[in-house]
Amino acid sequence: MGIRVKILGSNSAAPAHRRHHTSQLVNIEGQYYLVDCGEATQLQLKRYKIRAQRIKTIFISHLHGDHYLGLMGLLSTMHLMGRKTPLTLYGPKGLSEIITLQLKYSETVFNYPLTFHEVDATTSKVIHEDDFVTVTSIPLNHRIPCSGFLFEEKKKKRRVVRASLPEDISIRNIVRLKNGEDAIDQDGNVIFQNNLVTKPPRKSFSYAFCSDTKYDESIVPIIKDVDMLYHEATFLDEHMDRASNTYHSTAKEAATIALKANAGRLLLGHFSVRYKELEPIAEEARTVFPESHLALEGEDFILEE
Repeated sequence: MGIRVKILGSNSAAPAHRRHHTSQLVNIEGQYYLVDCGEATQLQLKRYKIRAQRIKTIFISHLHGDHYLGLMGLLSTMHLMGRKTPLTLYGPKGLSEIITLQLKYSETVFNYPLTFHEVDATTSKVIHEDDFVTVTSIPLNHRIPCSGFLFEEKKKKRRVVRASLPEDISIRNIVRLKNGEDAIDQDGNVIFQNNLVTKPPRKSFSYAFCSDTKYDESIVPIIKDVDMLYHEATFLDEHMDRASNTYHSTAKEAATIALKANAGRLLLGHFSVRYKELEPIAEEARTVFPESHLALEGEDFILEE
């Protein structure tokens, strides 16, 4: 597997036209990362048969309601369903206080450990790392502190050609081969050279999530050559003034960022409620960046070799 992005919500401000608030599930090697958690996110998870208890890490971009008001409900449901697995939450200053206050007045103590990491929206740095991915924050230009998130898969292991090896080769030597080392016997002698019995690792992919932001080229160096970019496209270009005044972007501006960043693919989302039909947004973006796609709810966008 590479990176699989499931769109759970794609609207801005308010739910409309059967579209919900922003939320995405990023699946990397079977590890679930939730990005933003607008209202109805847990209902969308159920709708698409995604087990919420498998989510171990949640990233919240900023504290406008359409990006986090579903969080407390999701956390509470995890608690009520008997979750014991630790959960890690990344978000802006103030989010921990909001959660703590609600727990205080509901006299609730979660069954599971919840760890909060505050994200500095003014700088780009690695905020999360595990065995599968490195996540870097992306400072965005919005009315309140807001961060995007760059997911970069870790370098994958070499692929062993089993047909070139005896059936009784040890697990220890299989591990060595996958790590790029030669297979050896008990005396340390090389019995199989790595380059003769393995193939190069599969490609590692990258995905950048850029939620609410006005057009700002300062993010381009951070997301340069990203395989897939999600960039908000709240308005059409005819409403450029409205976009700028509300610290949002147009479809053409999102496409321009994708072009300048040399992105492989662009996903467009965070649609204004004024647009019932979305195809004009895609068409506008494609005049600048042909590989532009609507982030429609329920769609899976996959990066794999």
